[in-house]
Amino acid sequence: MSSKLGRNDPCWCGSGKKYKKCHQQFDEKINHYAVMGHEVPDHSIIKTPEQIEGIRESAKINIAVLDYVAENIRIGMTTEEIDKLVYEKTTELGGIPAPLNYNEFPKSVCTSINEVVCHGIPSNDVILKDGDIINVDVSTIYNGYFSDSSRMFCIGNIGEEKKRLVDVTKECVKKGLEMVKPWTFLGDMGQAVHEHAVKNGYSVVREIGGHGVGLKFHEDPWVSYVSKAGEGMLLVPGMIFTIEPMVNMGTDKVFVDKNDEWTIYTADKKPSAQWEIMVLVTEEDHEVLAY
Repeated sequence: MSSKLGRNDPCWCGSGKKYKKCHQQFDEKINHYAVMGHEVPDHSIIKTPEQIEGIRESAKINIAVLDYVAENIRIGMTTEEIDKLVYEKTTELGGIPAPLNYNEFPKSVCTSINEVVCHGIPSNDVILKDGDIINVDVSTIYNGYFSDSSRMFCIGNIGEEKKRLVDVTKECVKKGLEMVKPWTFLGDMGQAVHEHAVKNGYSVVREIGGHGVGLKFHEDPWVSYVSKAGEGMLLVPGMIFTIEPMVNMGTDKVFVDKNDEWTIYTADKKPSAQWEIMVLVTEEDHEVLAY
């Protein structure tokens, strides 16, 4: 990573400092892991302090929008009404809903109910009922910077089985987050998530994972939640990615709706839950940017 820069050249991060005084030792440490055969990030994945601040401001809007949904979601509301809430609050705060027209996705938010794993499309025909669980996945562009997080909402009396699924899924995210530290591996986080889900009798979707985010909606690395400790990409300060396991009550098998080519369901039609946070790897630990 450092072969193209001389010690006295300006550092690649834009700090204005000489490379030897800024990121030379950092790059040498990454190269050491690469020589040992590990997958390592390139500079395009590592955010500069200026970029991190812009992403952090975007994340503030993302959090505020989800807070607004939490204040207003209710029995009898359509998912189209949720979409309207998200669009209006995001634009009111100066942001742009990232999902809108992303690869022809037609709405501003994903609303995934019960057996819908993810990418549910808001509709006037889908009405929240007593006993539903719903994931509302919000993503924001602000001044060109992207943020992404989602929450589960329990509508009315959801019963003990669904409540336990929702709670354990949130615990999975916490277990994964505890493993996010610089100079460890994505697989450390993924194994912690998977083990906690399986211990509680659930499965984790394999085909769909998290992603890097910040300068684009979806960036490298792809993030698995069925991975192994010591494997996957090396985590280094400045990396930003999502922790968003999709935990199923039954099988981990899923399928895509053939009509809209977006909505993903559990193969056995049993419920699925998901919480999503956006995490920055820091010099000593981690910082949750959006939740």
